[in-house]
Amino acid sequence: MPTPAQPKAPGSRTARKQRAILEAAREVFLQHGYRAAAVDEIAALADVSKVTVYSHFSDKHSLFVAVFTDAIREAEESTQSLLHGFSESGDIERDMRTFARRHVVLVTQPHLVRMRRTIIAEADRFPDLARAWHRAGPERGHAALAAQLERLAQRGVLRIDDPLLAAQHLNYLILSVPLNEAMFAVHKPYGRKRLHHFADEAVRVFLAAYGTGKAPT
Repeated sequence: MPTPAQPKAPGSRTARKQRAILEAAREVFLQHGYRAAAVDEIAALADVSKVTVYSHFSDKHSLFVAVFTDAIREAEESTQSLLHGFSESGDIERDMRTFARRHVVLVTQPHLVRMRRTIIAEADRFPDLARAWHRAGPERGHAALAAQLERLAQRGVLRIDDPLLAAQHLNYLILSVPLNEAMFAVHKPYGRKRLHHFADEAVRVFLAAYGTGKAPT
C-alpha cells in the first residue's frame, strides 16, 4: 500500500492545510467515488490551490489512501477508548450495556457508513487498503474485545471457551441489524433510543449464552 503523507506538526499552518485537504477529499470521495472525484473540486472545497494539494499528496491515489488511513487511525483509537477498564467491571451487565450503546452509535455514524460503502466499492482497486480497514476495524476490535472477555471469564463473570468467537458474537449481536440496514439505506438513520434498544437486547442475549450469574471477584 502506498505510504501516505506524513502528518505535519500539530497546529502549524502546513498541518491546518493538510487537514483541510483531507477533510475536503473525504467529502468528495464519499460523494463521487474514487473514479469520478476531481482534484480541482477537492482543492476548491479545501480553499487551496491544486498545486498545494499535490505538494502534500503526490496524486489522487495517494490522497485516497491518506483519507482512509486517517479513518483507520481514528477507528483504532476509538476501539481502545471504548474498552478502557472494561475487564475490571464490577457490574458486567451495566458496563457491557454502556459499551454496546457507545459502540453501535459510533459505528453507525453516517460518515462512517459512507466510508464503509466506499472502501467496499473500491476494494478491487485498493485491496491493501481494504484489508487494512478490516484489520484496524473488525479484526483489531474483535481481538481487543476478546482479551477483555477472557479476563472477565477468568474472574468468573463469563463462561467462555473461545474468547475471539465470543467477541465476534457480541459485536454482531450489537451491529448486525442497524449496520446492515444503514449500509443499504433501508430507511433514514435510527435515532439514539432505537440504537440503544439494539445494544441492550444484544447484551441480554449475550449474557444469557455466556453469563454465569456470579458476582465478579
